[in-house]
Amino acid sequence: MSDNGWVTAIRCDVESIGTRLLVRVTGELSVSSTSQVRLALMKCLVEQPDAVVLDLAGLAVGEAAAASVFLAVSRQAAVWPGTPLLVAAPAPDLARIFDRGYTRLAVFDSVDAALAAEPGPRLPAISDMMLPASGAPRRARDVVTEACLRWALPQLIDRASVIAGELVTNAVVHARTMLSLRLTLSRRHLLLAVRDGSAEVPLLPAAASTDPAAPRGLLLVDALSVRWGSQPTHDGKVVWATLPRS
Repeated sequence: MSDNGWVTAIRCDVESIGTRLLVRVTGELSVSSTSQVRLALMKCLVEQPDAVVLDLAGLAVGEAAAASVFLAVSRQAAVWPGTPLLVAAPAPDLARIFDRGYTRLAVFDSVDAALAAEPGPRLPAISDMMLPASGAPRRARDVVTEACLRWALPQLIDRASVIAGELVTNAVVHARTMLSLRLTLSRRHLLLAVRDGSAEVPLLPAAASTDPAAPRGLLLVDALSVRWGSQPTHDGKVVWATLPRS
């Protein structure tokens, strides 16, 4: 709220505190501003901190339906990258929205309480940096094989290797920047993510496309994974995919 009593435009300010990210969301949230909030939160999630803490003390909700953006982001975070969202100091009506329905958010009375909350067990993860070279896809498949054997998931080696190889190939061919492969093991899924320095959004080509430059590897990723998608970062993007553990 501004000094003259008018509600300010929506604003998301991010601060790194230890291994967590604090996001102060202020202003008036409406349906039209939910995309701005979602983008800001997803950019935080791609950094894969221990948790993202939402300080909502300065947030007014102009339209009740707009509050669903936090529930939607929480559901996405549960699929990938597995980072919890912790809500601090919401208004009472907003807290009630968070406490009902299929998705419930962890709500704390203050930012300090959310930051001090005991973190859950850190998800097992393996990362590898790669040059945009012809050998990168093979290296990605080797990393996946090593991870699946280490985590006693030999049944996922074939599918996960294909997905990782195609995501890395796509980054080598189209981004042509340094890239990283990260595998994370959640309670239900194996999460694969490739980060590169290009902001170009990968698009799923039509199956019947005759364009030789079309990234057909994404058709394999789409067919083999439970879900996949991409998120922009401050210096490029992350393309991710998930596989069920069983």
